[in-house]
Amino acid sequence: MNENETKQLSRTDLFSMAIGQIIGVGIMTMTGIAIGFTGRSVNLAYLVAGLITIFAAIPQIYIGGTANFYGGQYSQIGVLCGQKAAGIFLYIQLFTSLAISMYTLSFADYFLSLFPNAKLISFIVLTVLFGMHFFGVKQAARLQNILCAILAIAIAAYIVLGIGNVQGDYLTNGFMTKGAGGFILASIYLTFAAGGAIYVVNYSSAAKNPTKDIPFVIIASTAIVVIVYAVMSTVAAGVLPVDQVANKPLSVSAAVFMPKTVYTFFVVGGAMFSLLTTLNFNIGMIVYPVMTGCKDGWLPKKLAVKNEKFGSAYLILLLFYLIGIVPILIGLDLNTIANSTVILFTIIRGVIAYSAMQLPKKMPEIWKESKFYVSDRKLKVICIASIVIAAISVLVLLVSTSIIQICGNICILVFSIIMALIFDKRVHLSPAYEVKK
Repeated sequence: MNENETKQLSRTDLFSMAIGQIIGVGIMTMTGIAIGFTGRSVNLAYLVAGLITIFAAIPQIYIGGTANFYGGQYSQIGVLCGQKAAGIFLYIQLFTSLAISMYTLSFADYFLSLFPNAKLISFIVLTVLFGMHFFGVKQAARLQNILCAILAIAIAAYIVLGIGNVQGDYLTNGFMTKGAGGFILASIYLTFAAGGAIYVVNYSSAAKNPTKDIPFVIIASTAIVVIVYAVMSTVAAGVLPVDQVANKPLSVSAAVFMPKTVYTFFVVGGAMFSLLTTLNFNIGMIVYPVMTGCKDGWLPKKLAVKNEKFGSAYLILLLFYLIGIVPILIGLDLNTIANSTVILFTIIRGVIAYSAMQLPKKMPEIWKESKFYVSDRKLKVICIASIVIAAISVLVLLVSTSIIQICGNICILVFSIIMALIFDKRVHLSPAYEVKK
């Protein structure tokens, strides 16, 4: 492992990466849907969603705080659940790269009124972002810091200008519109808007102090974003009657109190930059599991070669750049395919919880020395609860996901299992972790 690579991302960099991953276009659209479930109690639903998200992340924190796994979740699953499980995860991970095209095209759509060539904008955006990662993950982190700052200004404008326009009958009119059932459904649904920070674990090998910084970043970034979301949702649900904002994007409420120029900045700066921060995070995130998987033999080992000067896995970046750019240039609609891993990655949250339960058996001495060490009984209770949360989340997705996307999840899972079984005999899974005391 390149020593220079392992000491690039500070806690601040990781925090910015996590914030950028959590804040996506989900806040723009999911808040309105949640208002439809529970009305003006959506702010409390966000807080409950945050607590659920943080609790569900505890098994990930146990693992990430015990050892530095170079390949992120791929290495964690491999060490604790076995080689075949790691292979299945890796092949599923490859399909998520199709979301790169989706995010880029969505970003370009916002430019159409100003610049009519979406393909050109998509090409430029994707080339610039991949170029930043070619020059090293630190450069990508600096870009993320800038993007997050602009995104923060857009969100702050929404809150500052909107909070004074919240109607005085907020708590007495339109609160808990569908009772406890609607509130619970909204809380579970909003975990998808509050989640995302756990994937910062895939930057472990590029972090200066991963076993300390990553657990802190997962909790702190989730808590801060959820509180901000709760305030934003108070504005979204409170400036107009509930029936006018239910199942509507945040732009509907923003139009009530924002001057036209500020409104344009909010829609463009908020929506577009939330896409860019998520896109930038995902480009970097997919590199490390794939790089470790290449070294193990699931993919050609030559793909894992690095640029000597910048320490970037340029062939892997080039591969994913082509996966992202070719569909854009030829006009393929990959939204359905790109969204067809959502259920699978929710299931993987349960797999991570199961992996954490294996710590006393697979890494007994290291686990006992971990600052996150708990008794076997407490570990099982927390991990089983996290598995239950993942199972409930899957049920919510099954209800709200199209049949085509459900079939897509099944096809991707079957393909990944077949590939893992085919290549299992030629793979030599490396431990791919170290302990930093």
